[in-house]
Amino acid sequence: MNCKLSIEAKVHWIGTNDRETNLFENYWPLDKGVSYNSYIINDEKIAVLDTVKFNKTTEYLEKVKEIIGDRPVDYLIVNHMEPDHSGSMLALLSAYPEMKIVGNKKTFPFIEGFYGITKNYYEVNDGDMLDLGYHKLKFYLTPMVHWPETMMTYDETSKILFSMDAFGGFGALDGGIFDDEINYEFYEDETRRYYSNIVAKYSQMVQKSLQKLSSLDIRMIAPTHGPVWRESPGKIMELYNKWSQFKAENGVVIVYGSMYGNTAKMADYLARIIAQNGVKNIKVFDASKTHNSYILSEIWKYKAVIIGSCAYNTKVFSPVETLLAKLSNSGLKDRYVSVFGNKSWSGGGVSGIDAFVKEIGWEKIGPSIEATYSPKDAEFESLNKLGKEMAKRLNDEFNINA
Repeated sequence: MNCKLSIEAKVHWIGTNDRETNLFENYWPLDKGVSYNSYIINDEKIAVLDTVKFNKTTEYLEKVKEIIGDRPVDYLIVNHMEPDHSGSMLALLSAYPEMKIVGNKKTFPFIEGFYGITKNYYEVNDGDMLDLGYHKLKFYLTPMVHWPETMMTYDETSKILFSMDAFGGFGALDGGIFDDEINYEFYEDETRRYYSNIVAKYSQMVQKSLQKLSSLDIRMIAPTHGPVWRESPGKIMELYNKWSQFKAENGVVIVYGSMYGNTAKMADYLARIIAQNGVKNIKVFDASKTHNSYILSEIWKYKAVIIGSCAYNTKVFSPVETLLAKLSNSGLKDRYVSVFGNKSWSGGGVSGIDAFVKEIGWEKIGPSIEATYSPKDAEFESLNKLGKEMAKRLNDEFNINA
């Protein structure tokens, strides 16, 4: 017997937790797992909103059956077609063959392409309404947040916004389903990591969607990952507004790639100088040890980033190069950046980072610093000056007296 979880009298969470999968989309580490949230409205007409990943189908169908018994599902509302939310669609349709699949015109080619389903379609447009009896559902198209077909469903009766991937985050729901049942500080880093790695490239479209939703009276937000925002839906909307405008906090991320410790030595020295000059939020990462999704999340949080690399076959060291490619693709704007590194018989590490800085358009602080073989007094003197200059820029911007 499952523990039936009601969001409202007729609205239920029928999601699942996944603590077995190691990599989300076979790329992003899931150290804290992830939830796949689905919802069912048990009204005169029954509507399911999104499904769950295929590895959780059996548990999922049991939850549906527990709530509605022998009644049929009338509608499956497809807010987003990514397989972690549509993966149980075929099984649900097999159990309820008369079920109508609700989506917009961009949804249906995905359904046919993924699952070969070509009938039972119910097309909706922006602003259309679906009457379930007591609950009245209105649809808002939000393309490229973060796929072309994405949309949100607003229940005008309960004032719940079913927001698909928007306003969601990594992390399994460990007992607490609602934001008022959890310590959100525990989840915030994972929510920002989700945003910065999954949604961030489409920040401009996030801003457009926030504007579209601004006139709604939203009492609760029910995303397809992470907690349901029952107490403070405005909080997650404020965070998405902040992140999609690239607003940052006072702090610096130092990330480096080092084969034999010389570039690492430069990173540690820089961090110490910056700390001595009044900056408290300093994160230092070895790009070879920390997955780039965690590093990118911290860069999204803080105003300054300092990137260092040894030369590797006349180029940037591969783990740093991977991070630079991800940063370039993310569209992040308005950061301070500095560059350092080390070479032996050839260069390429520092010059490669310089090319990235020129391409991304961030404000560069100080000259690039490159040691030969190992950092010596001249390089440490330059690093000292650079660390002080970066700290001063941050302290001035955030009105901190060092």
